[in-house]
Amino acid sequence: MNKADLIDAVAKFSGQSKAKTEETLNALMITVENAMSAGDSVQLVGFGTFAVEERAARTGRNPATGKEMAIPAKKVVKFKVGAKLKNAVK
Repeated sequence: MNKADLIDAVAKFSGQSKAKTEETLNALMITVENAMSAGDSVQLVGFGTFAVEERAARTGRNPATGKEMAIPAKKVVKFKVGAKLKNAVK
């Protein structure tokens, strides 16, 4: 399911127009992005938690040449699925 399919499905479910649903979805995505950019996690009870974690710098290996290389530290987004969603997928 892509973004357009999600907008269609939510619009049908909620009875809202596709334009209003798209506006709401875009607002949600921007709000989550802003919160995570600030280092906050976003918890949607039953659905899951989006969190930012720091990966430490480490030494890796170039698979083509076998040479060691430094991999810098970076922030990554993690998602932990909620119990309700996990049970729905089972």
